[in-house]
Amino acid sequence: MSVQQSAPAKEPRTPDARRKASTADRGGGAVRRRAAVSTVRYLRLLAVLNVVAVVSLPFGEEVHEHNAGEYFTPYLATAGLVSAALALFLAIVMRRRKRAAWIFNLLLAGPLLVLYGAALTQDRYRQHWFNWLSVLLTGLFVVALLLGRREFHAVGDRSNPRLALAVGAGGLLVGTALGTALVSATNRVPGTPLSDRIAYTLLRGVSVGPLADRFDTVAAPRWVDVLVNGLTAGTFLLVLYACFRSPRGLELLGEQDEARLRALLARHGERDSLGYFALRRDKAVIWSPSGKAAIAYGVVGGVTLASGDPIGDPEAWPGAIDAWLREARRHAWTPAVMGASEEAGTVYARHGMDALELGDEAVVETAEFTLEGRAMRGVRQAHKRVRRAGYTIRVRRHEAIPEAEMSVLTDRADQWRDGETERGFSMALGRLGDPADGRCVMLECRDGDGTARAVLSFVPWGERGLSLDLMRRDRDCDNGLMEFMVAELLLRADEIGVDRLSLNFAMFRSVFERGTRLGAGPVLRLWCSVLTFLSRWWQLESLYRANAKYRPVWEPRYLLFEKSADLPRIGVAAARAEGFLAPPALPRFPARRPGRAGRPS
Repeated sequence: MSVQQSAPAKEPRTPDARRKASTADRGGGAVRRRAAVSTVRYLRLLAVLNVVAVVSLPFGEEVHEHNAGEYFTPYLATAGLVSAALALFLAIVMRRRKRAAWIFNLLLAGPLLVLYGAALTQDRYRQHWFNWLSVLLTGLFVVALLLGRREFHAVGDRSNPRLALAVGAGGLLVGTALGTALVSATNRVPGTPLSDRIAYTLLRGVSVGPLADRFDTVAAPRWVDVLVNGLTAGTFLLVLYACFRSPRGLELLGEQDEARLRALLARHGERDSLGYFALRRDKAVIWSPSGKAAIAYGVVGGVTLASGDPIGDPEAWPGAIDAWLREARRHAWTPAVMGASEEAGTVYARHGMDALELGDEAVVETAEFTLEGRAMRGVRQAHKRVRRAGYTIRVRRHEAIPEAEMSVLTDRADQWRDGETERGFSMALGRLGDPADGRCVMLECRDGDGTARAVLSFVPWGERGLSLDLMRRDRDCDNGLMEFMVAELLLRADEIGVDRLSLNFAMFRSVFERGTRLGAGPVLRLWCSVLTFLSRWWQLESLYRANAKYRPVWEPRYLLFEKSADLPRIGVAAARAEGFLAPPALPRFPARRPGRAGRPS
């Protein structure tokens, strides 16, 4: 038996020593946080002052006067839109604790401070008090950067430098061409050489001050100078975005992770009706240290968006949540969860996340469902009408459908899709007919001639439950077809061993229900009116009414987030993930990384 030689043991600390060390660590952490916050506030202030200097001509002239000759100004104070855009963007990425932004600021402000210090050794610079103030402010900024360096730990994407170079080169060419054309069209001096107009455009891109006034051959209006400077600022913003953008989470769900998730769902799938949707292959997965729980998420617009509850043993959920939040901080992602249950929301709240009720999920117990009674009159009439018209239903597991027949059904579903974009993220699987999803259930509805007119697909919810995934129908079919199909499935649930059915999610369901009741307050009535108006474009009220007719049990679902200020960003990311927004994106360059290459999202 071998014995490893151990290092000399350190003398154990006394309780008082440990307490003092802990207090010192907390004190140092507070200093670092305050220093990091002060750098962000400085950059925000400079962004505002630079914009004011551009808009206000007297103030701008003052800044330019103190930025030339025997004067110099604090870091990033140049009275230009480019400097304003730079300061504003750096404030944003510094607030997200990007390491690259910290390095960028230090590389700019550090040498500038050294240059200012060398200048103060000369009498002509030392005699102006404003120069001392500029050195003081720049020095304080550099000191704050150094004190807060450990706070800036978020990493960027490896492909950012190449993307930034491509964006910068393209933006410079386009901006210079547009600016030169604008200067040429408004120049009041005839016969100006093209080289002077290009040089004037480039200098105006840097500043709207007297930097380009040396060209006697160019006399453009001030609004042209501001517009050219704005074009350069826009290009600069795109370059900065390309430099400091967060990684996009390209390591998506692989075969090994999918197999592990399926094993967890086999043991704990009864807990959450949305659990099976974690198997979407455009999501990534992060595991608890024990491997007994996992969180599936996607990264959209710098937001790491999880959906539903963590998968697996609830006792292991905290470990998975900690790992997910650490990953978010490491990449400066904004964490958010869509559609969490109350149980999961409580666990997330212990990790510093807040909750907002998003809506309710409609769950129908098959044993309690009946078409009898006054409350079910609408569904009963639709069911009878469609049945008399000759429509029939066939219920099968996906694994029981022949490959050729499944291919036809998939093609029909694609044809009946509303629009080109496949919608869904938190409550949709995003695929149909995959051999790995053999336990899913397909409902086919055919008319009297045997022609397929509609399909419903459900994913497993544990052993004896189903959750709605896909709902497609021919637009020319009879009304009430969906009610007929859902009712038939509920009535024939015993054939496939199903006890409960999760239908569509109804966003803001409680508002529609309570807003029309007697005694509803003015704020609730106003909110209900706004949502009713928005329902003309989005299926808000109609989804609630369509689900309510089956007399379901309403299970609340929550949106979880860390900061209220992040809600607009989370809302946009959620809309993009669900397929409601599709903004133009910058070109993506594949990053070199070990392991399996991720599939594009």
